[in-house]
Amino acid sequence: MTRWLVTGAAGMLGRDLVVALGRLDGASVTAADRAALDVTDRRAVTEAVGGHDVVVNAAAWTDVDGAERAEDAATAVNGTAVAHLARACAGSGAVLVQVSTDYVFAGTTAGRYPEDGHPGPVNAYGRSKLVGEEAVRRLLPQRGYVVRTAWLYGEHGPNFVATMLDRAARVPHVDVVEDLFGQPTWTVALAAQLVALGRAARAGQVPPGTYHGTSAGETSWYGLARALFAHAGLDPARVRPVSRTRFPRPAVRPVRTVLGHAGWTTTGLPPQGHWRAQVRAALATPGFAALARAARQAEPGLAVTRTVDD
Repeated sequence: MTRWLVTGAAGMLGRDLVVALGRLDGASVTAADRAALDVTDRRAVTEAVGGHDVVVNAAAWTDVDGAERAEDAATAVNGTAVAHLARACAGSGAVLVQVSTDYVFAGTTAGRYPEDGHPGPVNAYGRSKLVGEEAVRRLLPQRGYVVRTAWLYGEHGPNFVATMLDRAARVPHVDVVEDLFGQPTWTVALAAQLVALGRAARAGQVPPGTYHGTSAGETSWYGLARALFAHAGLDPARVRPVSRTRFPRPAVRPVRTVLGHAGWTTTGLPPQGHWRAQVRAALATPGFAALARAARQAEPGLAVTRTVDD
């Protein structure tokens, strides 16, 4: 029996992690949401980690713009709390899988960022997550795993895919940024990858270090929105491209954070599939399917002229 602790278990990724672990033979799962465990409380973290073999930290400050106004608070959750978890795991012998972000990179490279690429966050959120990464590497070098992800969407929380489908049911056209690039990643796919990594890590089959947990391929927010509309049976021409300058935000976004996946070759575990395949699979789940159905039903009444799209 492998004993798992999932922090942030009520969040979008956390809920899919708990579901994935519930299907795993020989797994005992403690699902700790914010009410059950304050990850910024070092004593509470030490007590919670005790008795577990694998800890997956899905607790995080995810409000990117809010972090600009409250960087200390964001760092307490994304950095200091991760150090608490790493110390607790070091004391108990547990493996720690820490979820991080593409935002630790500056987004200025034309290629793909490798796992050992030089960080250079351009906003407070990225800086706070980098503090957490460094804590894992410093405090738990033999049993610490950092998995960077990006552009997450899932059924159990606010996200771009849900927002686009909701707007598709209410307005004729949506304006979407065409000059920010990355890898849309489905929480179900990431959860499965994190569970596989945790199992292999517990068995001593994969080296500790940093891995990139994002989909294959790359696109812009505009490209994702058009693909989403097409796969949902909506008219992609309703999506209109605009520059990121059209929607100024408190936090600067890195322009292009496309991550490489070479690290998985050392594990024997497969990288994730293409982002388009993930979108299609996500749209078959009940929550997204209902949103897509509502958008299709509303489309004829939104004064939309349908076009052909490949």
